[in-house]
Amino acid sequence: MKTWVPSDSVADVLSDLPGVECAVYDGTASMPEGVDEVEVWIPPLVTVPDVPGTLARMSSLRLVQTVTAGVEPYRPHLPEGAVLCNARGVHDAGTAEWAVGAMIAVLREFPGFVDAQRRGEWTYHHTDVLADSTVLIVGYGSIGAALERRLEGFEVEVVRVARSARDGVHAMDELPALLPEADVVVLLVPATADTAGMVDAAFLARMKDGALLVNAARGGIVDTDALIAELKTGRLRAALDVTAPEPLPEGHPLWSAPGLLITPHVAGSTPASVRRTQRLIRAQLLRYLAGEPLVNVITDSY
Repeated sequence: MKTWVPSDSVADVLSDLPGVECAVYDGTASMPEGVDEVEVWIPPLVTVPDVPGTLARMSSLRLVQTVTAGVEPYRPHLPEGAVLCNARGVHDAGTAEWAVGAMIAVLREFPGFVDAQRRGEWTYHHTDVLADSTVLIVGYGSIGAALERRLEGFEVEVVRVARSARDGVHAMDELPALLPEADVVVLLVPATADTAGMVDAAFLARMKDGALLVNAARGGIVDTDALIAELKTGRLRAALDVTAPEPLPEGHPLWSAPGLLITPHVAGSTPASVRRTQRLIRAQLLRYLAGEPLVNVITDSY
């Protein structure tokens, strides 16, 4: 069974599985031979060039197992007869931890104090604080639940929003009424046609003065120009692990926007995520070989 994997470490994890022939393709080197014979493809974390063209050539493909929770590069181009599965759960810890760290860093003004340290200045003043805040989680799935668990000791009120309402979770159509009450708004929604640009000027205008926007979802969820306009007024603050465009080019206005913390899409890039990804891939391939039901099968947009 010809299987393309993203790294030598993943190939090692699968090396003892009977009949599995691994070739490493991370998108930075030439494509291995036999693309038309690939039955299982595990793409790398960073999307390879020309996903539509690659998938179109995979005439034997039966399974795409991503190492990301998002599947937007693959879903529209999946060949007939192939199953798409994501890596739901493996990045929960890292992403939730980043979100908490980003909140604290911005609210407690750590970047400004680091700049003052470099200048050798003692800039004592009061800062904001996470305690007693209302944290609105937009996109309450497994990462949202992991974030809430990590917020339990911070004395905050958590408000949950998902695509559809359930016990303790608001529906997305309730979001406009919830935004004005939130001190922190965390974006964890998947990238779909419905969520593209959802954080627009109207969304941002509904947020209360001084509120913090935290984006650990995808850059395209946020209207970049609208966010920059709000940041320039000083009314809102933001922390972004993802941007549109991405990577963020040199000289882009986001780099110099006030009240903004940017990290280069690293929330889920941790040793814990690597370990959990490898365990998921091995378990998934064992299921596939045994003809057992797969996990994390994508049946809709996500």
